[in-house]
Amino acid sequence: MNKTDRFHGQQEGLYLVVSAPSGAGKTTICKRILSLFPNLTYSVSYTTRPPRPEEVDGRDYHFISRQAFEDRIAGGGFAEWSENYGYFYGTSLDAMKEHLQHGCDLMLDIEPKGARAIKKNYPGGAFIFIMPPSMDELERRLIGRGFESRENLLMRISQARDMMGEYYWYDYVIFNDDLNEAVDCFRSVYIAEKSRRVRWEDRVGRVLKNRT
Repeated sequence: MNKTDRFHGQQEGLYLVVSAPSGAGKTTICKRILSLFPNLTYSVSYTTRPPRPEEVDGRDYHFISRQAFEDRIAGGGFAEWSENYGYFYGTSLDAMKEHLQHGCDLMLDIEPKGARAIKKNYPGGAFIFIMPPSMDELERRLIGRGFESRENLLMRISQARDMMGEYYWYDYVIFNDDLNEAVDCFRSVYIAEKSRRVRWEDRVGRVLKNRT
């Protein structure tokens, strides 16, 4: 099966870009989806921030120096990159190409700025925004994470509100009122995207060409 490659070749993979404010439950939903679909791989981003105690290099992020990150920017090594809280984050262009060209579907966890860059430069994916049930519930979840100060919490809430204002250009919006329902909605989106007519044009053509 061949599909149109947005990187000027042939590829079979589909990429999913997922965004959500902190506290919306994105990580939990994505982990559930990845466990359901063996052909769907999580894209491991590069970052200049230090790893947290529970994080593993190559699994959670590729942890590199600021200079190494800047060298990759200069060499066009990122499909998208951005700076958050004083640290750089980016998606490897080569890794993205390799997965898609080998027929692997790819899940990218990216904030709206990076997601916009991906959508502009490499069209053809599906863009999903995960929403919390309400701002009150989002605040409750953030409080549960134990931020060190009220000021820090208010900053996070403000940033979350700004991020949610970007929802309108995404292809799909999923409200995480109930985890199982949210996972089911995400699963339905993925299955539907895999069945889009444009992704099967070549195979349909072969079937019609070989008809008796």
